[in-house]
Amino acid sequence: MGVVIFSDVHADSVAISALASCIRSPLFRQAFGQVDVLVNLGDLIHRGDRPRETLEMIHTLSHEYHLMSVLGNHDHAFLNGILVSGSDPASMYRHEQIRDSPLLSIFNNIPMEWSDHGMLFVHGGPLDLGTQTLRLKCWQRLSHESGDSFAGYNYTATMAFDALAARGLIHMCCGHQHQNICCRKTSEGIVRHPLEFVPLDAKMDRGGRNIEVVRVPLDLPALLRVGGCHGDEPEFAYTDFSTFSFIRISSRDW
Repeated sequence: MGVVIFSDVHADSVAISALASCIRSPLFRQAFGQVDVLVNLGDLIHRGDRPRETLEMIHTLSHEYHLMSVLGNHDHAFLNGILVSGSDPASMYRHEQIRDSPLLSIFNNIPMEWSDHGMLFVHGGPLDLGTQTLRLKCWQRLSHESGDSFAGYNYTATMAFDALAARGLIHMCCGHQHQNICCRKTSEGIVRHPLEFVPLDAKMDRGGRNIEVVRVPLDLPALLRVGGCHGDEPEFAYTDFSTFSFIRISSRDW
């Protein structure tokens, strides 16, 4: 099974459109494999100024592929009227315009997490810490030290691997912090796996942009944090559960 994973679109319809164009390409299937499922790791909205266009694209993709979504902290904040930093007046205005939109049906009964093939998909973290907002799974943050913070509960890689093992899971894929990272649990301890992107020769989207990739074998338990799918070089990932590929749509001309 082939799974495309993206996170933290933040109302950037241009970025999610670039992803859609990329994965629709026959060259993408040749380079990675078939796409059976899309996993949205949350934060579709807030901060960006095109929430309506973003949600329209998500609905379009949900008719083309089987879409699984989990709740992000900005999604949670928007739906519950919680103020979160990072949105300018234009963004806030356009988000208020969609308060009653049927496009928000994407969030109906949306779960905090989803798992398949021994991998947990979640926006923030894997810990069950109760119902306090900043301790919810969509607000948790991977860090070097554990404890509460103003941005969400911080957990360590060790805590994450322990939580996964207790549930019979092996890997975790998350987003939230906009920076890709891979931690692997080896016989010598938990190590950070270097991520060095290399370009693929094929141009995958209509704009002729290149993509760059890092492939990580899933032969060891791993924490896989996907970079944000927004901005000039949106990131996403692909896995067939034997290999995990971090992917960047690059604006560079190699």
